[in-house]
Amino acid sequence: MPDGTSTIKKGRKFDQVLAGATEVFLACGFEGASVDDIARAAGVSKATLYSYFPDKRLLFMEVAKGECCRQADHAAEKIDVAAPVADVLLKAADHMIEFITSEVGQRIFRICVAESDRFPELGREFYDSGPALIRERLVDYFEKAVARGELVIDDVALAADQFHELCKANLFTRAIFNMAESFTDAEKQRVAQGAVTTFLARYGA
Repeated sequence: MPDGTSTIKKGRKFDQVLAGATEVFLACGFEGASVDDIARAAGVSKATLYSYFPDKRLLFMEVAKGECCRQADHAAEKIDVAAPVADVLLKAADHMIEFITSEVGQRIFRICVAESDRFPELGREFYDSGPALIRERLVDYFEKAVARGELVIDDVALAADQFHELCKANLFTRAIFNMAESFTDAEKQRVAQGAVTTFLARYGA
């Protein structure tokens, strides 16, 4: 695929193309994903694939953004923000930990990091649709919780970053360095509960 700057055209087979591309990118990485393999997995011709995504980077960025946004939207639907703060934070921690330790989350992260030197826009797009989106939603919730007197935070943006990092404790590093391929529910719950306890010890009203 060409590497020029292009815009994305949406149409009837757009989701079909994305599904096929997701399968191939996660299996083969960015560099190893061929146009033939993506078209075959998507069940479309190469001409159709090019008509939607003339640039492979655009296609991968759309896959990465789609997965990140899907996870964030799923979490938003499942979390009752009217619940007690500890319950909201624990649910948020559970969702973040599930994604960062999932095969999809790990593979997207690795590909973006591996290609970020050659294609900096991949890293920026991943950050905007992943970590930055989580940060934005945490900031929004923290501001409302502070207004209700449930949390005491001077710098909500910093607090959002801190909570996100607490949710990555031990598990994320072990996954990134291939020290573990999967984690038990008990391991993930330990980190989630620890993140909430530590956060509330600092910012709880």
